[in-house]
Amino acid sequence: MSVATFLFLALAAGFAGFVDAMVGGGGLIQLPALLIGLGNKPIPLILGTNKIPAILGTSSAAITYFKKVRPDLRVTLFMAGPAFVGSILGARLAASFPKDFFRPIIVMLLIAVALYTWKKPQLGLHETLKYSGKTRNVLVAGFGLAIGFYDGVFGPGTGTFLVFLLVGVIGYEFLKASATAKLVNISTNFGAILSFQITGHIWWRLGLALAVANVSGAIIGSRLAIKGGSGLVRRVFLIVTAILIAKVSYDWLKIQ
Repeated sequence: MSVATFLFLALAAGFAGFVDAMVGGGGLIQLPALLIGLGNKPIPLILGTNKIPAILGTSSAAITYFKKVRPDLRVTLFMAGPAFVGSILGARLAASFPKDFFRPIIVMLLIAVALYTWKKPQLGLHETLKYSGKTRNVLVAGFGLAIGFYDGVFGPGTGTFLVFLLVGVIGYEFLKASATAKLVNISTNFGAILSFQITGHIWWRLGLALAVANVSGAIIGSRLAIKGGSGLVRRVFLIVTAILIAKVSYDWLKIQ
């Protein structure tokens, strides 16, 4: 690998960590960069390597958030456990699913998420919990399993969907939802790493090197989110969602 290629990948990893720490969606930046920089490598190796900086960057962001924003650990556990199982299943079955089938569905879901958030300017600015007890636990467990599976099979927008469900369905404010999403995302990344490691599809030296850049970006992004509060996170969420819509739509139309 040339120095120029490595610097390109490191820059992308740093920016991905920054965006992902605030609202999710870092995979929109990091994975395409790896696909460009490692175009001669097998796709499973690229996907597996991508999870190393992703999980370390997400972990550092979670630690930063935890110092200032305390997520509901009970809800997090109910969501993270099924998400871990779902991501393992998704990664194992990824080759069996035609990924192009998901693109139009994801575009429609992201558009719905963006419109719903945009039309409700007060959404996520204050905590208004809608469920409690067993009902909430069952809901977040179901969300965790489904999103974990999606992350293993396809991936783009996982963090964004996590944040939206925690805000729009459960009723958290954006800042607390983003902090909780980081913990859940750690479990989905860990499950995928186990699956890819079993098949030998992780380039550890490159993954750990890119993790340094991703962690640096994640620390900056999480600190900025805490400083700006839920209002800033909401605005960044809408911007990242719009970019995700454009990117997934472009990829889908390109193959038609």
